[in-house]
Amino acid sequence: MIECRPYVGRFAPSPTGRLHLGSMVAAVASWLDARSHGGQWLVRIEDLDPPREVKGASDDILRTLEGFGLTWDGPVVQQSERHALYEETLAQLKIEDLAFGCACTRKSLAALDGLARYPGICRDGLPEGVSPRSWRFKMPAGVGLSWNDRGRGRQSFARDDVGDFTLLRADGHWAYHLAVVVDDEAQGVTHVVRGADLLSATACHLALQKAMRFSEPRYMHVKVVVNDQGQKLSKQTLATPVELRDAPSVMQHVMLHLGLGAMDVAPVEDMLEEGKRRWGEKHLG
Repeated sequence: MIECRPYVGRFAPSPTGRLHLGSMVAAVASWLDARSHGGQWLVRIEDLDPPREVKGASDDILRTLEGFGLTWDGPVVQQSERHALYEETLAQLKIEDLAFGCACTRKSLAALDGLARYPGICRDGLPEGVSPRSWRFKMPAGVGLSWNDRGRGRQSFARDDVGDFTLLRADGHWAYHLAVVVDDEAQGVTHVVRGADLLSATACHLALQKAMRFSEPRYMHVKVVVNDQGQKLSKQTLATPVELRDAPSVMQHVMLHLGLGAMDVAPVEDMLEEGKRRWGEKHLG
């Protein structure tokens, strides 16, 4: 059982820009949960999308985490150095008939109005002479994908609603769902704390974990930070990066957003210690 294993948590940012308030909420929440459990906290750079990556962003992310007192355990893992693991997993899924080649284009799928998931066009094989553009997970039949989310309570998704998600993209880059599941297993991650925007993605991850007979981490999804228009803070919505000189005020905002109340201490290290105590009372008590 995963509960018998030592706690291992992680923060896994993509180097597509600098950290913003929303990023810091996810980072601090996962750090507080790991430290409250007396566990390890890992940092993994998810650099599998070169067209979107910003030069120097990885180093800036690490400097920002250090500047905010968010220390990590062990070496920083970079997904760009782990292609062999992903290839091995995809090969195994093919052997077990849990992956299929897909020749569909974005344009052809976009023409199918109203479909929320992949309609299974290539699921039963491609016509002779047609090569796959991408590879998809062949969602097995079975009971729904459910888990007890530590932040959101009982969650359940029908397998048909999740559908056959992408494992290897048409541009040759690994899909997020495959890489994150393989890396969490390889690193022994037992607990995942992240933003609620990834709640539905967890169903994909559970399906893949079950298919590969991987351990299933315990999940906790925290409320995301939104801007004045109600949009999730992100690089796409031009979220303002956090600055080290503003660390105490940023940390105040983070603690308030996480429901831990205002802090009357100034150094971020002291705020983290107090936050760890309050987090433990709120989520472990």
